[in-house]
This record gives sequence, structure tokens and C-alpha cells, in this order.
Amino acid sequence: MPAPTRITLIPGDGIGPEVIDAARRAVEATGVPVEWDRQDMGAGAFSRTGDPLPASTIAAITETRVALKGPIETPVTSGLRSANLSLRQGLDLFANVRPCRLYPGVPSLYDRVDLIVVRENTEGMYTGEELEMGTEAAAELIRYVHDTTGRSIRPDSGISVKEISASGSERIVRFAFDWAVANGRSAVVASHKANIMKFTDGLFLEVAREVAAGYPAVAFDDRIIDALSMQLIQAPERFDVLVLPNMYGDLVAELCAGLIGGTGMAPGAHFGGASGRELAVFEATHGTAPRLAGTNRANPVGAILSGAMLLRHIGEREAGDRLEAAVAGVLADGEALPADLRPADDDRPPAGTFAITDAIIARL
Repeated sequence: MPAPTRITLIPGDGIGPEVIDAARRAVEATGVPVEWDRQDMGAGAFSRTGDPLPASTIAAITETRVALKGPIETPVTSGLRSANLSLRQGLDLFANVRPCRLYPGVPSLYDRVDLIVVRENTEGMYTGEELEMGTEAAAELIRYVHDTTGRSIRPDSGISVKEISASGSERIVRFAFDWAVANGRSAVVASHKANIMKFTDGLFLEVAREVAAGYPAVAFDDRIIDALSMQLIQAPERFDVLVLPNMYGDLVAELCAGLIGGTGMAPGAHFGGASGRELAVFEATHGTAPRLAGTNRANPVGAILSGAMLLRHIGEREAGDRLEAAVAGVLADGEALPADLRPADDDRPPAGTFAITDAIIARL
């Protein structure tokens, strides 16, 4: 038997421990040998150690190079803006991949959705500097803008600084094209607001066009972000791979999750390192849902599908495909469905987290 793959396991907060335990069980049920290295992160870690992102957790991910993570909360008193952002920036996990696929049996307004959102993770407005209203730093920037451009900013403004670099844009767009090629995808669309933000989004678009020229076998187009949002609602089947700056990627990924049954159905992964695939953290895209914690009512599908992504990443593609097929089979059967996937006219009691997981494992 081959040596087990060591994987960092981060249960997280709220429903995290339940859905991550479901994903762990499902991964193990494929027969792939795994050694789990449990680590802490989030509000629970802060209450135990005084740090929502312990150095030991960072060290563990750096050592194993792959992690399965639950949703986490960052306490206001921790001093961190977001432990998730700190993790991504600290490990340079620059690429967020969110597959959005509609499975038979899941209630939706659509017949077919099967697209990938690739989101830049480390720059842009989402991670930019913020200056608080009334501070000297904000006042100094307001004076600078007025002195250099003649534009007046209201003195009672809070200010966010958005940066988009050529190098950051190049690596995320190249990652999206490489992902498309490796996974048999035929088209990439870059989204932006370059018609207004010419020096930031305009730079992103310019770099995207340059990178696209090196992939003649993959069709390329671009969309202004508001037009893309409308077209995704109208006809999501028109799209294949989307690549976007940070904030737009976050919003569009949530929109796409809404097309396929909600965030409980949406897996995700963060990739980084020199090659873009040397470090990987897999997690469902939903939050901690504290009101559901400990009630056996959380939907574990997004976390389990993240486990399928993880298996493919570590070279166990057949196992990952089997796990996804098992999830799809259970959803199509329609018996073991959580409350958020039950049709409105279905008066049967919803299945709990454990029952859904058991049904997927039985299907395996």
C-alpha cells in the first residue's frame, strides 16, 4: 500500500467541524490513504491561543502543502481584519477556483450550469488599504489628491485604495488559461470595469489580452462586470471559465452559487506558490452559519465536493471523480436532501448532515 498523503485538517467555526468531518469521512471512504494533521484557525483558535491564525497552522500547511479547511470567523478583538485574508496573503494563495455546476435533482431556474470562476486573491479593493474617516492619514491623502489632480474629496470620507498590478494580473489570467487547458475547457472570459477604471481594470484587461494571445486553442473574450452579471442570469450556459479581479470574483462566485442551489453546493480551492499549484487550501464557499452549528442540519455537499477537488489535486483523479459521481447520484435520487435543496412542494423531512454523508459514502 502506498504511503498516506499528509493533509492539514482545519475544522473551523460554526458548522465547520460538522461539514469538514463529513468531507473527511467521504475522502477516506474512497480508499485513498490519508494522514490528517489537525490544526486550529478562527474564533475557536483565538479563544484557546489568543491568535485566530496560529503560526503552527501556517507551518503545517507549508509542510503538507495541502489543506482541507472549514469556514472560520475572525473576532473583532483579534486585531486581524480577516484571518482568511491573512492566510491567503501570507501563503500567497493568489488563485481562488470556484466550480459552479448544477447537478440533476437540485432545484434551480436553469437546466444547465457548468462554469469555473477564477478569482485573483491578493490585490484589488478587497485587500487594499483602508483609511478611516477623520484620521490624519485620510486627510493627507485628500490633500494630495487635491494638490495633484484638483479634485476635491469630502473631508468626512473613509477611503479605500485599490491596486492592480501587471504581474498579479498576468499570473491569475495565465492560471485561468492553464486550468482551462488542463480540464478540457474551451473558453475564458475576463471581466472588468475598464471603461471607467482605466488604469487598474484597464491594466487587468490589457494583460489578459496579452496572455490570451499565447493560448490560441482557447477562445477568449471580455465582459464589463455589470454586463457579465446580467448575462449570467440570462444564460449561464454561455460561459465556461471566468477570470476576475478580487472583488468582482467574490461577487460573481456568489451569484453563480445562486444558480446551482446556493453556497451549500459550491466547492472551492485556493492555490499558490511559484507554479501556482505548490500550495492548496480546499474549502466550501459558505460561511459558519452559527445558528445551524451542532444541529445536524448543515448541508455538507460543498465541503465534500471540495474534498473531491483535493483528491484530484493530489493525483487521485479517479477517486475524486468517483466521489463527485457519488454526490451527483445522491442528489439525483432526491431522498437524502438537506432543507436548502428540498423543493417547495416536498413535504418530506430534510436529511441531516450525517444522513447525507452516509448516503454519499454508501453510494461510493
